[in-house]
Amino acid sequence: MGRREEPAWAKGTVGLAAARERGDIDRQFQTRLTVTRSTIDRLGLEKELHGHMGCVNCLEWNYDGSVLASASDDLHVILWDPYRYKQLHNIPTGHTGNIFSVKFLTPDIIATCAADGTVRARSVCGGASLLECACHCGRVKRLAAAPDNPHLLWSAGEDGLVLQHDLRTSHRCNSDTANVLVNLLNHMGRYAEAKCVAVNPRRPYQLAVGANDFYVRLYDTRMIKLAKLQVGSPSNNSATNRLMWERQNIRCSRAGHGDPDNNIPRGAVTYFAPGHLSMEPNEHTFPKKATTYVAFSHDGNELLVNLGSEQVYLFDVNAGRRPVLVESFIIQHNHSYREGEEKQPHKNGTNGTTAAPEPPPVLSERVLHIKEMANELVNKGNYSTAVDFYNNAIAECPDCAILYSNRAAALMRRGWAGDTYAAIKDCYKAIKLDPTHVKSHFRLAKALMELQRPREASECLRYFKDKFPRHSTSHAVFLLQKDITVALEGMETQPDEVPAVGGSMGEAEENTATSVLERQLRASAADYTQRLLGHCNTTTDIKEANFLGPDANFVAAGSDDGSMFIWCRRSGNIVRCLKGDESIVNCLQLHPSMFLLATSGIEAVVRLWSPRPEDGRTEGRVVSDPGGAAAANQQRMRSDPFEAMLLNISFAGGASRDLHSPACRTT
Repeated sequence: MGRREEPAWAKGTVGLAAARERGDIDRQFQTRLTVTRSTIDRLGLEKELHGHMGCVNCLEWNYDGSVLASASDDLHVILWDPYRYKQLHNIPTGHTGNIFSVKFLTPDIIATCAADGTVRARSVCGGASLLECACHCGRVKRLAAAPDNPHLLWSAGEDGLVLQHDLRTSHRCNSDTANVLVNLLNHMGRYAEAKCVAVNPRRPYQLAVGANDFYVRLYDTRMIKLAKLQVGSPSNNSATNRLMWERQNIRCSRAGHGDPDNNIPRGAVTYFAPGHLSMEPNEHTFPKKATTYVAFSHDGNELLVNLGSEQVYLFDVNAGRRPVLVESFIIQHNHSYREGEEKQPHKNGTNGTTAAPEPPPVLSERVLHIKEMANELVNKGNYSTAVDFYNNAIAECPDCAILYSNRAAALMRRGWAGDTYAAIKDCYKAIKLDPTHVKSHFRLAKALMELQRPREASECLRYFKDKFPRHSTSHAVFLLQKDITVALEGMETQPDEVPAVGGSMGEAEENTATSVLERQLRASAADYTQRLLGHCNTTTDIKEANFLGPDANFVAAGSDDGSMFIWCRRSGNIVRCLKGDESIVNCLQLHPSMFLLATSGIEAVVRLWSPRPEDGRTEGRVVSDPGGAAAANQQRMRSDPFEAMLLNISFAGGASRDLHSPACRTT
């Protein structure tokens, strides 16, 4: 058989462009040209679409990108022609509360949900109502629809329910309707809220749900039995009292006690959470975490999560791993050693020495230069920029232990949220690549101590002394051992918790009690594979994060400072930062087949962004110092929420804002 010709799509951007002109490739390969580093560097404002009278809370493209839908606090949905920048339809929805989500089910059918607790679907052209569901007794925050099934729709509400709607059947809001897919109240407790939901585009039976905590739940809907809705009759017939009465007396009757009929078996759901949060002994941390958005990659193998009061995280759907402290091979080794197991002779026949490790990879001149620059930045105290440089070096040479170890040191000194745990992950990676790397072992013990894990730190330091006896008497080791000893003694002297009177739980504990299944799933939650830092997500609970491009090489998210951040997902670094709103950017949705990005936020404006011509003009909305903006946002997320809200108002020009315009409710 003769030699096969290299596929056109594998020849890079230039070859792909030439192949496209010859007609050698189809649309799926053409889309690889839409979002590249070059086009992102030229991204700028194309057009502002005016027509709404309040905050624009959601955006949605139809299947081929010929129509853009936007919905607002003004209770209207506007359908736009994105190429002529004109309104096609301005639809009064009939909602009585802020609209939070809009979805295209077919080119002619749209669905919406709102703060009034209702889900509606209607025909665009005929105006006929196809669904009016008032089963939720709280704000409905997000809708999800399967790309290959226009009849099914899922809604996530702050009453803790995820409902499944089938437009092929008539719907009545009563106790005979079996449309409850997930009841978070039964597992999370009385105060559970569903915040967002998304369908896997490749495996539509997989449904990701985000709640008012830091866990993301991935359900296999094929294994779940739909439950009936619990409804009741309050003494007062007003709508507000009915919703409150149902939630407190009916919906929460089994709060924290699990599903009565085992509707959701354990094998039907997988949990994901950042490792440093899932291992917290007290999960009710401040500030309160909430998942504001979940999105699948185009191939359905990755899950992108925007976590309120935290960062943007990426999870592997198919091969998620436990947090590194649970998987610690070093700690497992020490447990065996402490239990009296004899040391096994080394394979090379020596006593007390390790086998020769694999030679480290040879760094290119470019990577060496990046590493040296990063080291200089660390010496100057510019840890944030140093981390960015190490990120770039690791992206080009992912098998070099010293790069991970050096980045771990920079992360520990920078001290942003989650940095210490990320440093521990880097230390483990460095040790796996080079078990003889002394600094990685010591930095691991130090990072564990900074994470307030003295027992694990003690284990790792003991391993360090055993493996590297020449360094065991150093002053740094002496100081770390002293800190660990003091911390361990403090843990031993702490009094045991006093049980409640009569042995029963207090009211607060009962309200936050979780089911056995919930505790098991949380304990087995899979860790993140990548995190993206720079934005701020504390003020609104509808803030999105989305992949850019079919290969998911870039990620974008809005921020409380009015900026739109774009990251390279390979390195984790910010590659573009643009001012997208005078106050807060909440929504970002990319066109299905071209690089046309729609954004919205607190302003009553929809903005379209695209790569601008290379004519020498500068983009006026570029944030000149994205690193400084990222550092300020990290500080903002650690501040008091009330102070942050006042800061947002001041940035938005609150004194000059129309006091009668509809207000966007914060988290």
